[in-house]
Amino acid sequence: MSVTLQITKSNVAVLVLSRPEKRNAFNEQVIQELIQCIEHANSLNVRALVLKTEGEHFSARADLNWMKSMANNDFSENLADSKQLAKLMHVLASSPLPTVCAVQGAAFGGALGLIACCDIAICQDNAQFCLSEVKLGLIPAVISPYVIRAIGERAARRYFLTAEIFDAHTAKQLGLIHQVTGKLECALDQLLETLINNGPVAVRAAKQLINDVAGHDINEQIINLTAERIAKIRVSEEGQEGLSAFFEKRPPNWQK
Repeated sequence: MSVTLQITKSNVAVLVLSRPEKRNAFNEQVIQELIQCIEHANSLNVRALVLKTEGEHFSARADLNWMKSMANNDFSENLADSKQLAKLMHVLASSPLPTVCAVQGAAFGGALGLIACCDIAICQDNAQFCLSEVKLGLIPAVISPYVIRAIGERAARRYFLTAEIFDAHTAKQLGLIHQVTGKLECALDQLLETLINNGPVAVRAAKQLINDVAGHDINEQIINLTAERIAKIRVSEEGQEGLSAFFEKRPPNWQK
């Protein structure tokens, strides 16, 4: 197994890809293991899902043997393979959990899809990024909806076409990365502590709210939806506890 899933004492699911000798390259087995682990985490009552890799690089290249096999496959075989990668991106992007990605070293190609699919992404200050597909005569097709949503169409027109390597601070300016740090593990711990101090039901509901509202016109349907959501959560058990704790000046019961 190249992918493991561990539950921490803080009830956070940590998914780790460990192929440092291959620079954490993707292949069909890694993709399937990632799908299985994310689906399992989604079924658990955990506070967050963290995506990490071991070694110097987050994911610096595609697996050469996998690339050779794809080059020798026909269209239908390549389509089936691509749909598995598409499933991985969808399963991660649609996770009901708050998802956090921690990036070190190089993140090239499909790795940017994983980063863009996560709710929050932080990186080491020496991280490098590249949408490298056109260098090989390919395109970043499967990851494109998520990357374009993260960095915008204008930035995609540059970096999809040039395959330039860009640094951590550029990634932050583009919106791919939220935080650049010299102490990745420390920053990750602080971020998770902030997340789990919030109401667990509210965090999931806030994520679903973004999914339901983003990209829509502010019309009567959206106005009614948002009014119903806040009314529903105010009278919920967690909402009542949170409000009571605020007025009584005490920690809510989910802060243990």
